[in-house]
Amino acid sequence: MQRLVFILIYPFLLGVSRLPFSLLYLLSDLLFFIIYRVIRYRRKVVRENLELVFPEKSSAERHRIAKGFYLHMCDMFLEMVKTLNISEEDLQKHFIFTNLETFRQFESQNRSTITFFPHYASWEWTIALDPHIKSKGYGIYQSLNNKYFDGWVRRVRARLGTSLITTRESWKIMGRNKAEGIIATYGMLTDQSPTRKKARYWAPFMGIPVPMHVGAETLSKKFDLPVLYLKVRKLKRGYYEGTFIVLADQPKTVPDYEITDAFFREVEAAIQEAPEYYFWTHKRWKHRNKAPEGITKG
Repeated sequence: MQRLVFILIYPFLLGVSRLPFSLLYLLSDLLFFIIYRVIRYRRKVVRENLELVFPEKSSAERHRIAKGFYLHMCDMFLEMVKTLNISEEDLQKHFIFTNLETFRQFESQNRSTITFFPHYASWEWTIALDPHIKSKGYGIYQSLNNKYFDGWVRRVRARLGTSLITTRESWKIMGRNKAEGIIATYGMLTDQSPTRKKARYWAPFMGIPVPMHVGAETLSKKFDLPVLYLKVRKLKRGYYEGTFIVLADQPKTVPDYEITDAFFREVEAAIQEAPEYYFWTHKRWKHRNKAPEGITKG
């Protein structure tokens, strides 16, 4: 069944990836109408999330944010599909970096790094970094349930040099690279909600205590990887800007969970600046205020 679904959908994705940007965003407008107006995809979740984190805003303001988010979500989905055929030249125009020297300082020291990303603005096109670096690029991700789509996603990311590795593979590959002296660049989305039972650390996110994923911080300390945050701004439709911020140069010397806290402070600042670009369909606050006794709290 998985193969059949992939065979049926893939030709459509391939066709979409070949559209010029003008038609791509016209299609995105149509997709927005279907998802937001007709299907009403997760509108209750989005509304509840916005009411939780922005109680001071009016209903009209939260409605504006929600609508802007759905427009952006549709753009993001089609931009991901566009990656299948986007040229390196076009990608460099649509995603620029303001301070590559901040990143390159670690390469000049022959040090591998790990960059934390949130589900904000564009994380799909951060592969635009590949042509600018000398180190081997890896994206750490959760594999998709459909193995055919999972393979497709891996191939798409690999076009410009990024290798996707699952969270389960990450320890082995990072350990091997360190042992062999391979300088690598790792990127990891790390603002998801862990399961309540597995959460070791709880802290406020947008003012609400929730469980935090600390796996990325654990990896940085285990393999002594300087930690960066890539602040991404959406300049206009289809155009993004990334700025590197160093969260920890010597992660092993940083007290536990302070790197995670620093990351979430940056995420909060981005959300406050332009909330419509955060991924509000996630049930990020579903475990709010339910920390078990004995759990570390920030």
